[in-house]
Amino acid sequence: MSIIVSGLKCSYQALDSDAIGTAVRLCGLDKSRVRSAHVHKLSFDLRRGALHKVYAIELEIDGDERSLCERLSRPDVRLREHAPEPRATGSRRLVHRPAVCGLGPAGLFCALLLAEQGYRPVVLERGAPMDERDRAVSLFSGGGALDPNTNIQFGEGGAGAYSDGKLTTRIGDVRCELVLRRLRAHGAPAETMTRAHPHIGTDILKGIVVSMRRRIEELGGTVHFRTPLLGFVSRAGRLTALRTPAGDVPCETAVLAIGHSARDTFEQLFAQGLPMQAKPFSVGVRIEHRQETIDLGLYGRYAGTPGLPPGEYFLSRRVGDRGCYSFCMCPGGTVVAASSEEGMVVTNGMSVHARDGVNANAALAVSVTPDDFADEGPLAGVAFQRMLERSAFAAGGGDYSAPVQCVGDFLRRQRGRRPGRVQPTYPRGWNLTDLNEILPPFAAAMLRESIPVFGKKLPGFDADDAVLTGLETRTSSPVRIVRQDTLYSPGVSGLIPCGEGAGYAGGIMSAAVDGIRAAEQIMREYAPLE
Repeated sequence: MSIIVSGLKCSYQALDSDAIGTAVRLCGLDKSRVRSAHVHKLSFDLRRGALHKVYAIELEIDGDERSLCERLSRPDVRLREHAPEPRATGSRRLVHRPAVCGLGPAGLFCALLLAEQGYRPVVLERGAPMDERDRAVSLFSGGGALDPNTNIQFGEGGAGAYSDGKLTTRIGDVRCELVLRRLRAHGAPAETMTRAHPHIGTDILKGIVVSMRRRIEELGGTVHFRTPLLGFVSRAGRLTALRTPAGDVPCETAVLAIGHSARDTFEQLFAQGLPMQAKPFSVGVRIEHRQETIDLGLYGRYAGTPGLPPGEYFLSRRVGDRGCYSFCMCPGGTVVAASSEEGMVVTNGMSVHARDGVNANAALAVSVTPDDFADEGPLAGVAFQRMLERSAFAAGGGDYSAPVQCVGDFLRRQRGRRPGRVQPTYPRGWNLTDLNEILPPFAAAMLRESIPVFGKKLPGFDADDAVLTGLETRTSSPVRIVRQDTLYSPGVSGLIPCGEGAGYAGGIMSAAVDGIRAAEQIMREYAPLE
């Protein structure tokens, strides 16, 4: 248990020790009573034209922290109860090792927690281990062939391994602390624990993923790469095995952490009667600016100040039931070729830890609901995504080049000029087109209306020479695999749909938390293996 003192606004030149001293004095504490003090969170505030650091300081003291908080009765001083480490409490005997399908954030954290508690999980991952995956991604990015099972969507670490490694979330779950602890233990930078908007970066995150997988193996778990899930076997409504190309894997409990792009797996599971629903998601484009433009728009005269992080933004707008928002913003990053099926173009964004690239990029997405689909049924969203990705492939020239358009030309609805100051970073090449003709009409209209509005909030955002690259279609899963309050599927007892692919998370942190929840459910019910 500790005390958090938040909202401490200091000058930009202030040191961490200055903020800690302020927190101790605000609580009326003698320094001798403070056992430890450190930065809990740090952010920057530029409101009213002046740059400040805003601290939250964590204090551990000799004495009763709860009584102190009650006595002070201040909204900026609160008690923090630390998330306890999960422990196995179940008593049912497992005949077979639990299985985890997918080694993205949800599957990775689920398997790690199970391994730590003695369950020796069997992990099935359709893609390759990280070193092979890196080679496959580099080959495709450089103009080579697409591997449908090992790419930016599939392989060790899942889609999250090739991203900015953002750890922000709005779920407010205490398990977030468990996620950060393990990331730090496996190589995440110390600042991951204190930044208000922490990120790791693809370059560091890949090594963390490998370290976590090796720990699973050291603790008795087994990871089978290049092993896609082909379905399940059940008897009297209970799970008995998972089907793979190498044969059945016997299990009485399994976690489906298959990721948001496992379309063939969705189809196989649906054909077997697993309950599913179509769910909302979003589609749009990647927007690129020079990072210096974003920094100037956000920081004004402070842009370029040493120590100030590369500017990042979140912009949103809602009209009726339709929303338009920025997503997965990558300061100093690149747009990446994220296709996982042949004949389709998909984009995403990526940053390394330093975020030192010339351009900034973000998804600029418009919400889609099942009412927008021409087809009906749980997999209608998959068909909708595929239709858009095929259109982007054709508009790009049919060789995995991406369709590109400058913002000014998009707003004027004309193919227009070649990019100039802002050069597209998509690695497979690009082709000038009118993205208005590729996007769904409602999405194109919403983007045209929203970009100038966002330009008023963030100067330079709607600049004529900003670049749009299409299409961004994998913002989240278009499917929800139904589960009960126990987390188990109502269709197959013992099967736990989990993470972003199952429709219960969005991003690294929330997916990891959902993986921990799945592991906890197994630990509550079953005893560890002997």
